[in-house]
Amino acid sequence: MAKDVLCEVNNCTYWAQGNRCNADQIYVVSHKGKTADDSKETDCKTFEPAHH
Repeated sequence: MAKDVLCEVNNCTYWAQGNRCNADQIYVVSHKGKTADDSKETDCKTFEPAHH
């Protein structure tokens, strides 16, 4: 299991200093069902826009 999850989406609610994700869990989905051929075919469903 990943020890540190990095994220460069600064406007995400879970973004933390040092490009760290501080969400309790991460949910990633594939555009093609249960498989993906590369990262372009996936999305992070954990993302929530930060309200500043």
